[in-house]
Amino acid sequence: MSAPWGIWDMQFPLRSLYSLCVEPVCKGFGVTRTELDILLFLANNPRHDTAAEIAEVRHLAKSHVSTSLKSLEASGYVAKFPGEDDRRMVRLKLTQRADAVVAEGRRCQREFFEIVTGGLSEEDHRRLRGYFSCMEQNIKQYLEVRAK
Repeated sequence: MSAPWGIWDMQFPLRSLYSLCVEPVCKGFGVTRTELDILLFLANNPRHDTAAEIAEVRHLAKSHVSTSLKSLEASGYVAKFPGEDDRRMVRLKLTQRADAVVAEGRRCQREFFEIVTGGLSEEDHRRLRGYFSCMEQNIKQYLEVRAK
């Protein structure tokens, strides 16, 4: 059965467009795509500030996250701190040096979303957010049941 609205057909074009939008940032700041994704994730999700959370929430391999974080720390974009409750836990914080990369990355994300949602009214945007929220809940519920 094919999806009635081409969800499968949109995966590659969406990824290609996003890559095209963020490529100048990666080249300009000398970061990989995964490193940029991690910087933007930390900036946009400050409550998820451990390597394990990044890997889990973004569905990235722990080894890729670890390698990228080593590079980001060496470049001065990320600093590591011990957790307040558990000193063995390593918390991640963006440094001031990351501000410019994050600002440019966010600008590219806005450009991406403007391209993708061009021509949609505010009402369309509201409905679309609702649809995606519902779909995300359906997926999470199904995966939770399957994991048991």
